[in-house]
Amino acid sequence: MMITASQALERLREGNKRFASDVRSLESFMSQTRRREMATKQTPFAIILGCSDSRVPAELVFDQGLGDLFVIRVAGNIVAPSQIGSVEFAAAQFGTRLVVVLGHSQCGAVSATLSELRRPTADQSRNLRSIVDRIRPSVETLLDTELRDDPEALMHQAVRANIRASVNQLRHGSDILEQLIQTDNLMIVGAEYSLETGSVDFFC
Repeated sequence: MMITASQALERLREGNKRFASDVRSLESFMSQTRRREMATKQTPFAIILGCSDSRVPAELVFDQGLGDLFVIRVAGNIVAPSQIGSVEFAAAQFGTRLVVVLGHSQCGAVSATLSELRRPTADQSRNLRSIVDRIRPSVETLLDTELRDDPEALMHQAVRANIRASVNQLRHGSDILEQLIQTDNLMIVGAEYSLETGSVDFFC
């Protein structure tokens, strides 16, 4: 039986505490038995839409093992149709009731977007621009505030604004997910991973 969203969230919190404290659970280590069990089925207890950054592997950050997490990774943890479809698939197919948008401090995609807003790049690739254009609406208004004179604070708030935007898109950009939220207690939350401390803050 699939665990509830609240139980899944607590499991992630506890796993991250272990990771940040340099402790690994025995369950997170892959065994031959576990691998054989996963060969015919999977029952991930959480869906993670995270950034592709090599320093933020969800399974390690949350101290989870083979088959525990359904992970979707893309630069800037943006939400495009393929990401929405992947979340819909896992939520409907496996009954997973928790979705986490996992951003992180010092995100390169967010930083690139802020730089692009200040100094547009004429020869930026169309593909990279598609990522920047999805982050742009959530961060450009920050440049009209006093944050523009505080690079560190601006970056922190921009990362969180981008996470909130992705959470909002998942909550309201899919009929399937909206229905699961209303009828099956699907929970979609946002979180920021600190590269400096290893801790995850679930903040929206």
